Amino acid sequence: MCVSLFGTLVNAEKTNRPDPPSGFSKLTAAEAEEAIAGNLCRCTGYRPIADACKSFAANVDIEDLGFNSFWRKGENKDLMLSSLPQYGKNHNNVKFPLFLKEIKNDVILSSDEGSCWHSPTSLKELQSLLKLNRANGTRIKLVVSNTGMGYYKESDGYDKYIDLKGISELSKIGKDQTGIEIGAAVPISKAIEVLKEESRSDFLTEDSAMILGKLADHMSKVASRFIRNTASVGGNLVMAQKNNFPSDMATILLAVDSMVQIMTGAKFEWLALEEFFERPSLSLESVLLSIKIPSFELIGGKSDNQGCKFLFETYRASPRPLGNALPYLNAAFLAKVFMSKDTGETTIDACRLSFGAYGTKHAIRAKKVEDFLVGKVLSVHILHEAVNLLASIIVPDGGTLDAAYRSSLAAGFLLKFFNFLIDGPSKLINGCTSLPVNGSIQLNGNQNQAQHDKTPMLLSSGKQVIEDSNKYHPVGEPITKSGAAIQASGEAVFVDDIPSPPNCLHGAYIYSTKPLARITSIELRPELQRHKGVVDIISSKDIPDGGQNLGARALFSSEPLFAEEIARYIGDRLAFVVADTQKLADTAANSAIVDYDVDNLEPPILTVEDAVKRSSLHEVPPFLRPKHVGDISKGMAEADHKILSAKMNLPSQYYFYMETHTALAIPDEDNCIAVYSSIQCPQYAHATIAACLGVPENNVRVITRRVGGGFGGKSMKSICAATSCALAAHKLRRPVRIYLNRKTDMIMAGGRHPMKITYSVGFKNNGKITALDIEVLMNAGLYLDVSAIMPARLVSGLKKYDWGALSFDIKLCKTNHPNRCAMRAPGELQGSFIAEAILENVAATLSIDVDSVRSINLHTHTSLELFYPESFGEPYEYTLPSLWNKLSVSVNYDQRVEMVKEFNRVNTWKKRGLSRLPVVFEMGLRPTPGKVSIFSDGSVVVEVGGIELGQGLWTKVKQMAAFGLGEIQCEGTEGLLDKIRVVQSDTVSLIQGGLTAGSTTSESSCEAVRLSCNILVERLKPLKEKLQKEMGSIKWETLLRQAYIQSVNLSASSFFVPTTYSKNYLNYGAAVSEVEIDLLTGETRFLQTDIIYDCGQSLNPAVDLGQIEGAFVQGLGFFMLEEYETNVDGMVLADGTWNYKIPTIDTIPKQFNVQILNTGHHKRRVLSSKASGEPPLLLAASVHCATRAAVKEARKQVLSWNNEDGTDSRFELKVPATMPVVKELIGLDIVETYLKWKMEKNSEDLILEMCTAIKNLFIHKN
Repeated sequence: MCVSLFGTLVNAEKTNRPDPPSGFSKLTAAEAEEAIAGNLCRCTGYRPIADACKSFAANVDIEDLGFNSFWRKGENKDLMLSSLPQYGKNHNNVKFPLFLKEIKNDVILSSDEGSCWHSPTSLKELQSLLKLNRANGTRIKLVVSNTGMGYYKESDGYDKYIDLKGISELSKIGKDQTGIEIGAAVPISKAIEVLKEESRSDFLTEDSAMILGKLADHMSKVASRFIRNTASVGGNLVMAQKNNFPSDMATILLAVDSMVQIMTGAKFEWLALEEFFERPSLSLESVLLSIKIPSFELIGGKSDNQGCKFLFETYRASPRPLGNALPYLNAAFLAKVFMSKDTGETTIDACRLSFGAYGTKHAIRAKKVEDFLVGKVLSVHILHEAVNLLASIIVPDGGTLDAAYRSSLAAGFLLKFFNFLIDGPSKLINGCTSLPVNGSIQLNGNQNQAQHDKTPMLLSSGKQVIEDSNKYHPVGEPITKSGAAIQASGEAVFVDDIPSPPNCLHGAYIYSTKPLARITSIELRPELQRHKGVVDIISSKDIPDGGQNLGARALFSSEPLFAEEIARYIGDRLAFVVADTQKLADTAANSAIVDYDVDNLEPPILTVEDAVKRSSLHEVPPFLRPKHVGDISKGMAEADHKILSAKMNLPSQYYFYMETHTALAIPDEDNCIAVYSSIQCPQYAHATIAACLGVPENNVRVITRRVGGGFGGKSMKSICAATSCALAAHKLRRPVRIYLNRKTDMIMAGGRHPMKITYSVGFKNNGKITALDIEVLMNAGLYLDVSAIMPARLVSGLKKYDWGALSFDIKLCKTNHPNRCAMRAPGELQGSFIAEAILENVAATLSIDVDSVRSINLHTHTSLELFYPESFGEPYEYTLPSLWNKLSVSVNYDQRVEMVKEFNRVNTWKKRGLSRLPVVFEMGLRPTPGKVSIFSDGSVVVEVGGIELGQGLWTKVKQMAAFGLGEIQCEGTEGLLDKIRVVQSDTVSLIQGGLTAGSTTSESSCEAVRLSCNILVERLKPLKEKLQKEMGSIKWETLLRQAYIQSVNLSASSFFVPTTYSKNYLNYGAAVSEVEIDLLTGETRFLQTDIIYDCGQSLNPAVDLGQIEGAFVQGLGFFMLEEYETNVDGMVLADGTWNYKIPTIDTIPKQFNVQILNTGHHKRRVLSSKASGEPPLLLAASVHCATRAAVKEARKQVLSWNNEDGTDSRFELKVPATMPVVKELIGLDIVETYLKWKMEKNSEDLILEMCTAIKNLFIHKN
């Protein structure tokens, strides 16, 4: 992100914009945000990153930067500005490496793996290379920047790579009266720049300028900025031609009749782009040289009417507007039209309609539709015929995901393009995207607004309200996160950043691709078997005598490190290839040949229904089983209405930590081993490694400094990676490390628990629930892992409302899938959403407002005690009702409900929804160790059991240590914070570290540190009092020097064990979200989210704010975007960033407001604090429920078109509510339905006009 922003800053300085105020750049706030579009972050929710980027912009609203630790409420703007770091636009400290300037283009570089890299400087030289390679049969690859490797992975590599960037002819851009010629090696960003410049040219017609501008705009949505800066225009088109890449560039250039120049040997030829795609794949001898966009005045039509105008528009429906996502379908339409001033009718003189990326080999033109439309006077009937004709053309190939949805998009885009021309501008249907048109065709204000809405401006906004406290200074203050600067600069050391020791090897897994099969043999390809860099294949046979085949051991279960004879799920670890490099290890593992045998094996269990049928269930320990509440029979008998056996499904979710599983094992003397691991539970890895190797635990040391994201996925699964490296290192007596590639990680991870739910609910006429009976089949995978906690956690999330009576039957199904592990808010997320879905169904059944149903079912303190007997707290601690009402007032909820209704009334193709949700989250603290040591110079080192995962644990611990030691009350303690360092977790130095999970480890670690500090303060107090009597006052450093001289023990450890009264508590919060859906694409825009959250007495409101926003956005991904699906055998379909889409900066709420309340009513908590890591995740369901409300309005409108009254509100909106899901609920045939209704309405209007005319004539005659 830093590099992306830097490049944007440098480019902004090259513009001719006015000089900005001192300390700022020429960058605009919108450009600053766009610079990082496509970059991924799983922790922050993007808002603070966006604020940091926008702080460089001269036009930024300083008060819109959101909360940060530089300024406070009430400070004036000048003071705020002076607090910001100054931007130095000259970049004097940044110098391009001289050695790179000295590299000559024609140099030949050879790699260790035998491949060569050529950089020819002329076409003649390129021809010679191609001719030579053709004669030798060499495997070659032509590259410009080779960004295509990100999509098409190279498993084997090539003998030669030929870099085309040095050939000047391929990097030129030419312009003349016939059009613009762009060299094939020109970067996409350069092409965009040139097209934008041309669109502003005074020498072009308005039509040409408009078309070039729109081409540039669409290209700006291709990939992301840092890809566009290097990827070439020609490379994109060649991938589309040779590999069927779903290219946006191909589609939009096809619509404007582009040409390409091809060189084959010594032959040069120009081809129409359409012919280029229809030809066989380019041979190795053929090279794309340039692309030509013709002058639009040369595009003819049926008439020579001077009143003709060009219309041009491009479209793409994509999971992300800008964030590096392939489209479901893209399109570009160019039309030449004539509007009669006399009749107001529009005649289509010529048109080109191109479509791509919908599941076919390449972009195509819908020629039958073009031929049908040309010469026609546009009308509803004609458009209806065109849409029907189009349906027979845009047919995805077999096996294409969401095929029907993709086809429906084509009709929607065609309607968007032509709709406003049918009745004339004055009768535009509200909300339908229209086109800016020149000349005689003008748009009214509503049409311009619709066009503005089509591609929303990226710029986000937000307001953060927090309350700091100096009661326990510096605890409670919003200090900057510890290590933030070195993380932003890339200096923070993660496990993979540790330099490899001498003779270090690298590992990669060979895993099963069958759900249940006997392994008969595992072999590498012959060339890899002979490769000197492939050192060994480690398997269960290599477990030493006295060791165990153990991959992970936790509280409730264990799992083997490697399959022995039978692989039991796809992703099951079969072996561990060890090689000289990570790339070679990955290549060897990927190419391994595994022979399977399924004879005499039962079929695998791949569904929860099959698991129940075959009694394949995990056992939950009795002490973890949740308890029923109330009398379910009595509750059902009291109900006025019942919904019986309603069903719903919830899917899985992948963790998508930025750092995948990684470990480094280093063998030591005397059969000892040290393992550096990215893990949330080093203690468990420590015990597992010792058991696997058959050595005492004091021979093992596991070290974890920081983890690049965990979310529960770095608990049990990381133990396996650490143990694999340890086993290989133990056997080979060499260091071994692993960095799991993303694909393997996604296949093996397991992720969140998917489940199927059946429920029956009884309720009164006013929506008050009297009883809920629920059955849940939960897919836990093969091994129990931590799934034993899931039933209790799910029920805890479900209890957020007063159900009257609650009974449940939750089964943990044992299937042939990877074992599911805990993922942020495990169980609570699903339970809370199930509760919301039930209330939505109740409200729909009663045809009443769901918000009133939620309100009437909120707990009283009496019912809270019944449902949460171990954590309900005192009445004054139950803050949810006040939060619920406070949020309603602060967001003007009732007024916004009316505004949404009015918006939906006047807009046909956009609908909005609004939803307010509460969260009640039961927290539990766990025993945690801490250790504080003071050096003779007064500096302090702190160790804790908790792991820094990016959640700010170290920051809070530092604050607590400063507070705790500050109780000694001598001079200099006010600056203690800067003297404290929190160091890495070391299982030998600090034992019983436990598991960092459940949001409360920061609190537990802080309390352990406070207890340690209390011990030290008690030891120092006598000395301090003695010195004070002698010296009058005493400085911190002096006190410590004297303590060392007098042999005071200045290292203290403690083990915090929560009491029965302090172990559990409840967290409360609420959120309101507003969304807008596009009925033609199913796209959902997240307009605004407001969160209010009770943090108790926040240990650090800045850190808690980041946790709240980050958790919410991760939840938004689960409910709206992320599809972690498998095929029938359990193979993960989404195995990388191309097909698994987490939120990006363009898919977060446009207005994101958070208020943290410091209620202070929690005296049994750690300094009255409450956790913030998981509960806000549940509030993201407000976006899903708001989407459901918008879909309900859309379905109501479609019913009216079918002349049906009422609302169709009893439907299930699936999770995630992706674009295809939303569009399918609205109706894939919505365009056809609308046009049919419009034709009938026009007929009725015509009859009415005729009757009126006859009546008037009759009156006139009489």
